[in-house]
Amino acid sequence: MFSWLNKVPEVKPECYENVVEGLKSIYKNKMLPLEQHYLFHEFHSPPLNDADFDAKPMILLVGQYSTGKTTFIKYLLEREFPGMRIGPEPTTDRFIAVMYGETEGAIPGNALVVDPKKQFRPLSAFGNAFLNRFQCSLLRSPVLKGMSIIDTPGILAGEKQRIDRGYDFTGVLEWFAERVDRIILLFDAHKLDISDEFRRSIEALRGHDDKIRIVLNKADMIDHQQLMRVYGALMWSLGKVLQTPEVVRVYIGSFWAEPLRYDVNRRLFEDESQDLFKDLQSLPKNSALRKLNDLIKRARLGKVHASIIGEIKKEMPVFGKEHKKKDVIKNLKLIYDKIQKEQGISIGDFPELSKMQEHLTNVDFGRFHSLKPKLIEVVDEMLSNDISQLMAMIPNDSSPHFVRSAWRRLR
Repeated sequence: MFSWLNKVPEVKPECYENVVEGLKSIYKNKMLPLEQHYLFHEFHSPPLNDADFDAKPMILLVGQYSTGKTTFIKYLLEREFPGMRIGPEPTTDRFIAVMYGETEGAIPGNALVVDPKKQFRPLSAFGNAFLNRFQCSLLRSPVLKGMSIIDTPGILAGEKQRIDRGYDFTGVLEWFAERVDRIILLFDAHKLDISDEFRRSIEALRGHDDKIRIVLNKADMIDHQQLMRVYGALMWSLGKVLQTPEVVRVYIGSFWAEPLRYDVNRRLFEDESQDLFKDLQSLPKNSALRKLNDLIKRARLGKVHASIIGEIKKEMPVFGKEHKKKDVIKNLKLIYDKIQKEQGISIGDFPELSKMQEHLTNVDFGRFHSLKPKLIEVVDEMLSNDISQLMAMIPNDSSPHFVRSAWRRLR
């Protein structure tokens, strides 16, 4: 059904190649020195490499167990993929990167993170407990020529939440959220309760609200009156967790190749499916723009981080450093306020206070450097000039005019 993804008209390759090469160059020459000087990678995110910029668009699927994540991927690909398991209990206990490959098969996590052509090398920091539950499934599917899909372990609920995964689950989600083009949160029409682990997972995705899409799956299993109530309940629950002023977009449907149980909402499901897949179709064309946007967000965070570290360095005395360190961490909000007032930086550009305090506790303040205006000026110049030049190289027309005019549903 979705083999049409391979027929999407492509933007001139030299245009996108130039944008990506430009992003690589300005990051290495203008942003990376600032990040290294102020230990940015120990606080926020590992350094970017060429594979991060060259990677195809990625879609991250997140949801509680048995919400249909793996079935959703099967529905997109119109076939199974290596490592796939489907069932009512938590069957996907690993992160699976479903990617295109001429030779089909599975690559285990430890081998995957040493491949310089893949963008997963920084994931080795999460240790063997994670790598043993990470794999890449290679599939010769036309859909995967334009994008990759990340399947995630089913998020636990009830008593199952007490199970220790053995690795930083939300940390891995944060890593992927920073690099993917789209995050799809799946909900089962019969299970709208948001467990504690699911809540923590959603909170880990904050800061990437523009990438998030909500899917209310298995909607054909209830009649239209129940569906209205379920939709209202979901919106109420999401409002409490996402804490955003905008109304989140929810796509309603049943994403599997089976007849609808209640087909009174067939037309609704067809229209919703069209809208969702139009959005996914646009990802390859808008990939360079997304990478540019993420680099801008990273640069803004890098500048603020440098200001914080520089201010802390200024306040540290020659003697009594340990006592002063505790005092600085405790009163970090005062430093935030001072920087915000003096430099006119939006509070939304600052890292989360509690996380920053946690990182500072484990870092030697003696490694901090004073603020170097030259490094900041280089990044400012990059944002003012280089970014605008790259923006001009990206086509303005991002409309999905290539979307198929008639949507064929399985009946």
